[in-house]
Amino acid sequence: MNPFADTLQSLRDAFVSRKTRPVEFRIAQLEGLSRFLKENRDALLDALAQDLHKPPFESEISEISICQSEINLALNSLHSWMKDEPVPKNLATQLDTAFIRREPFGVVLIIAPWNYPLNLVLVPLVGAIAAGNCVVIKPSEMSRSMEKVMREVLPRYLDKNCFAVVLGGPQETSTLLENRFDYIFFTGNTTVGRIVMTAASKHLTPITLELGGKNPCYVDDDCDPQNVANRVAWFRFFNAGQTCVAPDFILCSRETQERLLPALQRAVTQFYGKDPQHSPDLGRIISEKHFHRLRGLLGSGRVALGGQSDEQERYMAPTVLVDVKETDPVMQEEIFGPILPILNVQSLDEAVAFINKREKPLALYAFSNNSEVVRQMLERTSSGGFCGNDGFMHMTLTTLPFGGVGNSGMGMYHGKFTFDAFSHHRSCLLRSSGLEKVNSLRYPPYAQRSLGLLLSLVEINRKSQCTLL
Repeated sequence: MNPFADTLQSLRDAFVSRKTRPVEFRIAQLEGLSRFLKENRDALLDALAQDLHKPPFESEISEISICQSEINLALNSLHSWMKDEPVPKNLATQLDTAFIRREPFGVVLIIAPWNYPLNLVLVPLVGAIAAGNCVVIKPSEMSRSMEKVMREVLPRYLDKNCFAVVLGGPQETSTLLENRFDYIFFTGNTTVGRIVMTAASKHLTPITLELGGKNPCYVDDDCDPQNVANRVAWFRFFNAGQTCVAPDFILCSRETQERLLPALQRAVTQFYGKDPQHSPDLGRIISEKHFHRLRGLLGSGRVALGGQSDEQERYMAPTVLVDVKETDPVMQEEIFGPILPILNVQSLDEAVAFINKREKPLALYAFSNNSEVVRQMLERTSSGGFCGNDGFMHMTLTTLPFGGVGNSGMGMYHGKFTFDAFSHHRSCLLRSSGLEKVNSLRYPPYAQRSLGLLLSLVEINRKSQCTLL
């Protein structure tokens, strides 16, 4: 017997009862999430420190603050988000009412990863609640301390009839995916994403896949190397490099590489001191398995900066690799650690060609003092997100959607985009029961003279264009 069947049936019964539909219920649950963050702040910071050695500063800005902002935005905007959206009408429907109504899907599943174990549970959960769904939350078993908080503490702040936290590893997740959900939101790697998509296809379940990839970072010759180094080092080594939108490799000329390396060394020393292992501001690798995988990647190219590691602490120093080839192991998979390879290209054209022959990344970065170079990189490539002369900052705007394209994912969220992701956009037209003479134009027996009139009522005509000679 499926161990999750009773839980899912209970949630489905609650959804069918329409308990989650009223705006008052949604607001109450969102306020519960807000209390969860505020009343358990120390426990959350402690869990993040235990799982990832995450500094409180990083935990505050990338986990707690982002979640609180999403909750506040939803509470501020929920009434307007839930309103029916009027749409333009053709002549045949001028006397009717046409609108889009956003309805909840039903019982939805959120599968979260370990690298941002609070953010990547709560941000999609905010949208799922705001949209009126019942939710199954599957936190990662690898972030054990946060998993415990999710299991023992989070349910106290939510309606137990409408929300459930389920636990387990790959086997339990596979069993969970055998059940029918009305929507699945998955964040993780591409390999598992394919498994989730296959499971969803058996029930024709719509999904959002937030995956990863190898995010390029192009550094133009016309740049301030220290500014670039400061920004790249911060968002490459943030969370010990275990971030899906971190730059996975740098593309630059050999001349720029020679200017960039000492600048990166200065940035790392300024951020983490002469011995980063003793810095309170540098995280650790999540598990021994990932630690050994990362250490194996150090054989690619040549270590120009860092390279030290300590298996007992799962510590890996901020590391830069040079003389890297496209065929090296470090270029065959998403690194997900504090390793930054540099590959040499001689021009913007060569960099664009290199990027375009690979899978589309989740994020792409370009650094240059010349705005035209940044614009060219934006125009001539494709990625889930793009940021010129910085990293991460595009993710701080809830007005910008976050998501991948192609191999880096499908669907988008953050802010209202999360509400929309968890909503079915229902097309609605309300017509009069009278006016049958107008409707008679479309009925058999068909008359040719009626066709022209009917088409004039429903067709969209192209607007005339005025050409100045």
